[in-house]
Amino acid sequence: MGEPSNLLLKLSRRLFNEERDRAAFVEALINPQPFPAAIVWMQPRPEVLPFAIAPPLPWQPPWVDRLSSDQRPGQHDLHQAGAYYCLDMASVFSAAVFGAIATPSESVLDLCAAPGGKSLLAWKALTPEHLWCNEVVRKRVRILISNLKRCGLTDSLVFNLDPQTFAEQLPHTASVVVVDAPCSGQSLLAKGDQALGCFHPVNIKKNASRQKRILASATQTVAGGGYLAYMTCTFSLEENEQVVEWLIKKFPQFEAVEVPALADHASPLAAFPCYRLWPQSGLGAGGFTALLHNKATSTEPINLDFLTAKGMQIYSIERSP
Repeated sequence: MGEPSNLLLKLSRRLFNEERDRAAFVEALINPQPFPAAIVWMQPRPEVLPFAIAPPLPWQPPWVDRLSSDQRPGQHDLHQAGAYYCLDMASVFSAAVFGAIATPSESVLDLCAAPGGKSLLAWKALTPEHLWCNEVVRKRVRILISNLKRCGLTDSLVFNLDPQTFAEQLPHTASVVVVDAPCSGQSLLAKGDQALGCFHPVNIKKNASRQKRILASATQTVAGGGYLAYMTCTFSLEENEQVVEWLIKKFPQFEAVEVPALADHASPLAAFPCYRLWPQSGLGAGGFTALLHNKATSTEPINLDFLTAKGMQIYSIERSP
């Protein structure tokens, strides 16, 4: 068991009023405990399940199973066959905001898609006619394509572009835009991983600025009446509630909307609807999520020339970088 840094203790005091909550939060990060894995069924669930299943949570969709005890679904033959995708329940929590969106959706744009979990969750939840998956970091594009291909999403398109390009080429087009933003990654500590400098103010400020830049582009791609889903895997207010507050003020056509399934996880740190999963809950490493609705009505037709020129077809993985 390590000793908490002063920066972690300072963060805990900003997040919680009660000392017992602060202590539980700090303990979850400096003395991490294993979390049960989750699987998203991309193919019909078999009648006889190969894993022991934990009881479903209120925000857990029917096509997700939470596994009990220490099981390794990534090593099963069904995983290699693309029957399911493995992920943390914190990702399922963040994607629970999709349940507040009417389906089906015409188009979903995932701007920060690798390794592909949120894209798969969006595809299952929203059944879009078009799924566009973008990854800015070139070396991560191959794993994104590999996961989408293995799970059968061969009609999707993958991109390796700056988000600003979508704002310019697909303005007011996507029914749902997903921004699973790059962040300081403080929840990685709850998994036993390293996240060097994750509590340092300079690192947090740098990430918040990058998140705002991505969101500024994302807002321009959302069709009238569409939705923007923002999520992170970190705990700092500067990267979560304060980013959403900034977005609402800068782009007043967007309003944060309630997600009834997550009502028990409403953040007490904001005056608008947004949601947090804490690592001390034992359900997952933790994270933040918010759903924003575009009240504007402007919608543009899909720029097929842009998609054809810049998109990589999943079934042709050889075309990936």
